[in-house]
Amino acid sequence: MKQMIEKATNLPSIPEVVQKLIASMNDDDVSTEMLANIISGDQAITAKVLRLANSAHFGRQRKVGSVKDALVVSGRDALRTLVLSIGLVSSFKAPASFDLKAYWRRSFMMANRAKWLAKLNKADAEVAYTCGLLHGIGEYLIHIVEPELAQTIDQQVNEGAARRKTQLELFGFDYTMAGSELARYWKFPDEIADAILWQQQPAGSGALLPYPTLLYLARYMIVYQDQINEGKFDELPLKLVHAAHLGLEQTYSRMRSFTEDESDIYSMLQ
Repeated sequence: MKQMIEKATNLPSIPEVVQKLIASMNDDDVSTEMLANIISGDQAITAKVLRLANSAHFGRQRKVGSVKDALVVSGRDALRTLVLSIGLVSSFKAPASFDLKAYWRRSFMMANRAKWLAKLNKADAEVAYTCGLLHGIGEYLIHIVEPELAQTIDQQVNEGAARRKTQLELFGFDYTMAGSELARYWKFPDEIADAILWQQQPAGSGALLPYPTLLYLARYMIVYQDQINEGKFDELPLKLVHAAHLGLEQTYSRMRSFTEDESDIYSMLQ
């Protein structure tokens, strides 16, 4: 997979500001001023940050006129996550057969839920959001490097085949493995790459990892949202909830109280 990624000539070129922000995720000592300087170096991204920061999406009480202002009102980690989102959305291109808008909509849905659930296991909410945002990059990668085979897999899945099993049979790896490798190639922190790899098996590494657990539960929330709204949790993975030492009633409450405005997602895609 690593060789496949390195040889791919049509992978998106990640903006320099995003590359620097990814590097800063491994640096606990990065200052607010340093982040402001990094973000301000890209005029297009800065303009979108300020537009979003002053939109109803963020409900600001006062005008945000600079990146430094946005850092003050949003917080360092939240703004860094916002810029990562903007930079990745703006840089991703895909074959005509790949519905990029649907891909990002699903990614933001996962990100919002993972962030909302992070309180349950005391995980970092912004890291959880980033894990959700990137959970499907392996699927994107497969469509970029093998568009025809990816289309064949999509057709088989539509006919009832299991996606990961079909990918393993045709490629020898699936979208979780490909996504994790791409995250490492882009130098995201190991905990994010591991979350992508183990999102379908939170204890697959030999330990129950917090961020794969959040992704697993976030996916459950998407699939069973109607039942959750009715207060029904028949399909909730109870073994996972108990193994992660999450309070059952607290988990129910957290999931039921989640709300999402679709306009929030689309504001990120414009």
